[in-house]
Amino acid sequence: MERINLDQLHGFATAIELGSFSAAAQRLDLTQPAVSLQVRQLEKRLGTPLVERVGRVLRPTAAGAELLVHVARIDAAVADALHAVAHHASGTAGRVRLGTGATACIFLLPPVLGALRQRFPGLEITVRTGNTADIVQAVEDNTLDLGLVTLPASGRMLDVTPVLQDAFVAIAPKGTALPKKVTAADLARHPVLLFEPGGQTRRIADTWFAQAGVALQPAMSLGSVEAIKELVAAGLGCAVLPGMAVQGTAYGTQGSAVEVRPLSPPLARTLAVVVRKDKRLHRGLRETVAALKALGNSGSSTYQPGRNKHAKTVSFSSPSKTPLP
Repeated sequence: MERINLDQLHGFATAIELGSFSAAAQRLDLTQPAVSLQVRQLEKRLGTPLVERVGRVLRPTAAGAELLVHVARIDAAVADALHAVAHHASGTAGRVRLGTGATACIFLLPPVLGALRQRFPGLEITVRTGNTADIVQAVEDNTLDLGLVTLPASGRMLDVTPVLQDAFVAIAPKGTALPKKVTAADLARHPVLLFEPGGQTRRIADTWFAQAGVALQPAMSLGSVEAIKELVAAGLGCAVLPGMAVQGTAYGTQGSAVEVRPLSPPLARTLAVVVRKDKRLHRGLRETVAALKALGNSGSSTYQPGRNKHAKTVSFSSPSKTPLP
């Protein structure tokens, strides 16, 4: 079915408002015949007269009066649509779908997202948490716009940019006999709590223990860094966690404290921004990518205990050479 032309509707409504085609033409910056043609075409499309002359003044017919009621609503809807799109065009609004791990979501992203919201109040950012493989796949499938993931990560259509290193640490209940720098053998003398299998964080920890010749059977495997911290604070064992998760000194709902120690040899994970190479970056998305890439320039963005400043992630090479598990 042929759709009604919005210019024809506007010409008709303006002619009725001003009472003449010539006055409508002057307001619309058109010729008088052009406005008359718009109204005739609209009448032909609807199959009924819409205007009539009463003396020298145009008046709506019954059908025209009925149409005018709808024209006002149509104009309002169009104005709302144009206003919404204008926000996107100026970069002050839009949607960003970000995927990351739960630890980064809790301990790294809040100030970044807060700063973006202050700069772009209309920017809608949705965050989905998951492991690296799931986030990378979602970025490739374009169900997420970008990801902040733990390396290694790769994909033929992906641009992978390392942004910061996060040194792992050992945490233990206060008073636990641990040296200043903790080895895998030191931890193996105690119950150890680790992340659940399947994610990059657990793989990195498992590799560190294996390279030290320690066949560790964790006392517990959990999917929540907060749960691990609470259980350690409750005295149920030690844990190996990303440093950003333990910035501070005391944890535990009962006021218990945990002690934090660097690992020996040093262990770290590298976080990277992943985005499709062919992704069109609107301003909101471009600013979000820039904010995440700037994390490596902030000393507060990663926990580096002791002299572990130049720690390397154990056993993993660059993402371009290492296939995604």
